[in-house]
Amino acid sequence: MIPRLAIITQNTLEATGLKSIIDDIIPVADVSVFNDIRNFHDEHEITPFFHFFVSPDMIISDAEFFARHERQTFVLTSKPQNNAILSHFHVIDTSLDQRTLIKSLLRLHGVGHPHHHHASIETVREETAQPEISPREVEVLALVAKGKMNKEIADILCISLPTVVTHRKNICDKLNLRSVSALTIYAVTHGIVSVEEI
Repeated sequence: MIPRLAIITQNTLEATGLKSIIDDIIPVADVSVFNDIRNFHDEHEITPFFHFFVSPDMIISDAEFFARHERQTFVLTSKPQNNAILSHFHVIDTSLDQRTLIKSLLRLHGVGHPHHHHASIETVREETAQPEISPREVEVLALVAKGKMNKEIADILCISLPTVVTHRKNICDKLNLRSVSALTIYAVTHGIVSVEEI
């Protein structure tokens, strides 16, 4: 089953940026954006969503629903929240730079899964298993995820710069991933590096 994720906010820029990052983290997911809580509920009644990424005002407007789905709900905010209603939810700081935001999402990803009978994101990930990459490619990928540039990777692994470029191309082709963010996320979610290392 494809995981369905909902972004519920009136901030179009925030929604677009987060959708792009989530598409990188979970390419098989179906991500929908809502700027109105009623439209979200109409869609959720037809086919439920796994997770909700919600602005504080939207949570407050329907606190009862989100309180029932606390483990599935992530609050999108750029400032600390003192509201008692919001203190129960996981928080994503949308003011973070992209790399830090991805780390934050990956950390929350492990604690936010609902305990019900739907397939988890991990199950979907297993069902859409990627081709294996070689041990040397794993080393290169780990260094890419840690933010190393091609020249640094070449120096660390004692290989030539063209060899690094070739390995990176092969990794991207095998995994069908193009951005450094997507490669980093793959490396973390497949245990090649830890979130703390990136």
